[in-house]
Order: sequence, then structure tokens, then C-alpha cells
Amino acid sequence: MVVYSDLDQALALASLPGDVDGYISICGYGSLLSEKSARSTFPNLTNFRTARLNGFRRLFSIVGAIFFTHGIANLKTHEIAGLSAEPCEDETIIITVFDINKTEIPAFIQRERGYSFLPVFPESLDGKPYTNPAVLCGSYTDEEFFKYRCPEGKETYFRQYGEYKIHKIWRDDALPCRVYLRHCVLAAKSLGDEAYNNFLDHTFIADRKTTIRQYFEKTGTSIMEEEPPESLKTRYGG
Repeated sequence: MVVYSDLDQALALASLPGDVDGYISICGYGSLLSEKSARSTFPNLTNFRTARLNGFRRLFSIVGAIFFTHGIANLKTHEIAGLSAEPCEDETIIITVFDINKTEIPAFIQRERGYSFLPVFPESLDGKPYTNPAVLCGSYTDEEFFKYRCPEGKETYFRQYGEYKIHKIWRDDALPCRVYLRHCVLAAKSLGDEAYNNFLDHTFIADRKTTIRQYFEKTGTSIMEEEPPESLKTRYGG
């Protein structure tokens, strides 16, 4: 059910100007770096392209409920985190941008309700700024989420994690979910060397210090041998 705070967000996003009448642009920086993955979520998307976003970094800091649903979270090793993006003055990330019909906004917000929604102005890879904003799923805090987006309260929300005893969404002590990280790396690589190296060097684990390149140097590359379960073959297949 879409709560009132989500409805307010939907109205705000729907009022943003789009490149094409009736459409709004969405930023992808993790799983949505893959067009195939993006289409598994947004089958009617249009105008999929690569862009640059200045003043932001990627961060593995949000506990992904979907990882538990599909059995790819590892509580013992704390490998349970998905990606978010947060402002960081000296950082730049290579992203994808695509357009969805504004009628899809409520479903988009409900699916990504753990995030804040930020209007941003990416630029093309040759440095040409976008004239219209795109929507970025940004980092949040548990306090902000439960105050503004989840009036039903913590007890009701955390029931989706069942026996896993997860009581905090936004973390600074979690590690990337292995299957998800592999997918994001492969998706970035499919966009070319610039996007691939940008992902390795401008994506951080939750400590905000260790890049993914450094993380691989410490842990080895066995993560890249992880295969998604059948239920996520398309969405997290690289």
C-alpha cells in the first residue's frame, strides 16, 4: 500500500519535467547499469544511455530485503548490503539514465521506498549537461525513513525479514552481498573500461574508506565466481 508520504513523493517526482512529455528520467548506478536488468524491473523503459554524475559516490550501505527473499544474503559474514548513492564533493560516478512513463512512478517509489529520491543533473560522457533533472535513489537514515516514509512503524516493517533479526536498514558495518556485487561489476564492465574502472575506484563499502578495487585486493576475486539463483538469473546476471 502506498502511504501518504510516498504519495507526496510521487506527486513531487511527477511534477519534474521529462525529456519527453509524460516521461521521467531515472538514474541507474548498481544493478540498473545493466539494460537487461533494468528491463526486468522497467520493461517499457526507453532511451537507455550512459552518463556521468558529479559530486556523488556509490556506497554499499543499505540492507537489501530482496537478498533475504532470494537466499543470497549471508548473515554470518555480514554480506547483506546493496548500493546507495550519496553526495560527495570530490567524487564522480558513471551511471545509466533511462526514461519511464510517469504512470510508473508510484510503483517505482513503493519498490525503492527505503531510499530518498533526489533530482540530479547528470551530464553526457562528453561533458554536455542534461537540461532536465533525473531521479536518483539516494542514501537515507533509519530515522528519516521511519519518520517520513514508513508511518506503520519499525515492528511492522521488519516483519519482512522474518527470522533474520534485522533491525537496522542503513548500516556502516555491513559488507556487499556477493551475488549483487558480482552483478554490478559485470554490468559496469559491459559499459566499457571507463565505467568499469569508475565502479571499482568510486564505489565504497560501508566504511566509506575502502573502494571495491581495494576490497577485491583484500578478499580475492572469488566473489566473481558467484552465480545468482534461478530466480535472479536475469535481474542479477550481469
